Amino acid sequence: MKKKKLSKSYPCRECQAGVVRQQHITYFTWLNDELITVPNFPAWVCDLCGKRDYDERAISWLSMLLNPNAGRASTKKKIQPQHRSGKSAPSVSK
Repeated sequence: MKKKKLSKSYPCRECQAGVVRQQHITYFTWLNDELITVPNFPAWVCDLCGKRDYDERAISWLSMLLNPNAGRASTKKKIQPQHRSGKSAPSVSK
């Protein structure tokens, strides 16, 4: 199976006159009261109106990295199955 190659540019949907091309730019975002800058961030930028569409996968990765719970162990409680009598099943150790 062949991989479909993405085009390097396409017409701008915002201004209808410019051409959108992939570039690496500095991305700015706020995290509470702090300004976060990320250099070399992938984006699609219109050469005429400047409209920017950011790479969805890169945004997802950045959101995961900036998550205040990143790197912490999950604190989900394990639910033990119950017997028909309503009592918890005995735990089995491995």
